[in-house]
Amino acid sequence: MGIKVTILGSNSATPAHHRHHSAQLVNVEGRYYLVDCGEGTQLQMKRYKIKAQRIDHIFISHLHGDHYLGLVGLLSSMHLMGRKKELHLYAPYGLSEIIRVQLKYSETAFNYEVIFHEVDTESHRVIHEDEQITVKSIPLSHRIPCSGFLIEEKVKNRRIIKELLPEGLPVNKIIQLKKGQDITNESGEVLYTYQELTKPPRKSYSYAYCSDTRYDESIVPLIKGCDMLYHEATFLEEHLDRASTTFHSTAMEAARIAVKAEVGKLLLGHFSVRYKDILPLQEEARTIFKNSHAAIEGKSYILDD
Repeated sequence: MGIKVTILGSNSATPAHHRHHSAQLVNVEGRYYLVDCGEGTQLQMKRYKIKAQRIDHIFISHLHGDHYLGLVGLLSSMHLMGRKKELHLYAPYGLSEIIRVQLKYSETAFNYEVIFHEVDTESHRVIHEDEQITVKSIPLSHRIPCSGFLIEEKVKNRRIIKELLPEGLPVNKIIQLKKGQDITNESGEVLYTYQELTKPPRKSYSYAYCSDTRYDESIVPLIKGCDMLYHEATFLEEHLDRASTTFHSTAMEAARIAVKAEVGKLLLGHFSVRYKDILPLQEEARTIFKNSHAAIEGKSYILDD
């Protein structure tokens, strides 16, 4: 599996119409990353059988309540469930103070370490990296400092052709082959080439999360060619004036960004409470970008071969 995005919340401002505040679980080859954590996120995780203790990295786009008010509750539950391993939080300036004040006045001390990483919302840079992915910030145009996130898989290992492997080949030699290295003897003579015993690696995918933002083409080069884009679509085009004054986007504007950035798939979310039925937003986006989808809570969107 490549990248699997499970929608936990897709509404803006207030929960309504059985929709919840912004939150997504991104699963990359079995590693969990939480993106935004609105009110009710941990209940949604329980509903969809997502184990909170598998999350080691949480990314918060900005400090409007519908994107982080579920965080302290989730962190507290992790503490009560006996978490010991450290947790990394990535967010604009201010989140660490918010959490520490709440812990101070509740006289709470977690059993695990929370490591804060302040995100510069005006720059596009790597904010997290491990052996599988890099995560980059995406400056967004919102009423307060706000950052999107670009999650990119690194080049994967080559794939072993098991039926061609010499019998008894040590594990360390198999690892060499996966890394694209030939196997040699002590004198440097090539015994087996990686080309003959492996297949090319599976495709590496990318996912961009952009919420909240008004229409802003400056993000286009930053997300160019990504396989899947989540872009807020708070309003229909008929409410363009409202979108502009609140620093949000319409479904049609999200689709225009998708076209200009030449992305593979567009997910729409952060829906206004005024829309009980969100299919019209999907239909509006599809008039410009056919592969547009309204993000449905509980549904997973998968990027894989």
